[in-house]
Amino acid sequence: MKITVDEPKCCGAGQCVLVAPDVFDQRDEDGIVVLLDAEPPADLHLAVREAAQVCPAAAITIEEG
Repeated sequence: MKITVDEPKCCGAGQCVLVAPDVFDQRDEDGIVVLLDAEPPADLHLAVREAAQVCPAAAITIEEG
């Protein structure tokens, strides 16, 4: 799994951080997503998929493989 985030699309809702805090964080100044791990271990894949699904701005892209 490889994750990319589209920072300009991010609205700072923070849903990704709530669902997968080991993979996503937010910048203090504006709440925009920060990707902590672009290729997380398998035990985090389910949480990452959920984070992408709940993102209101659809700013998270997952490449499986």
